[in-house]
Amino acid sequence: MSVTLASWLVIVVAVLLANLPFLTNNLFGVIPRRTPKPLWLRLAELAVFYVVVGLFARLLEARIGSVFDQAKEFYMLTVPLFVTLAFPGFVLRYLSKHAR
Repeated sequence: MSVTLASWLVIVVAVLLANLPFLTNNLFGVIPRRTPKPLWLRLAELAVFYVVVGLFARLLEARIGSVFDQAKEFYMLTVPLFVTLAFPGFVLRYLSKHAR
């Protein structure tokens, strides 16, 4: 797998997983719930999905070549980026007017 393809794959997976907590009422997208999810649970799912995307990216990086150590600056940059990727799902869930 090329570096370009792996990069785009990580970006697409990150966008999908960042929006998944806000687009579905299922827990982690697969476990059905009878009641709507509260915001704190959606944010907890977002944190878990951030870790999943990070592990996926690290796996792809290891398959391509050597894995680079990440310092705190890496996480200080990628956490807000992941939250920004979740913004469309947040807008659809909480800020748009739904037909009642």
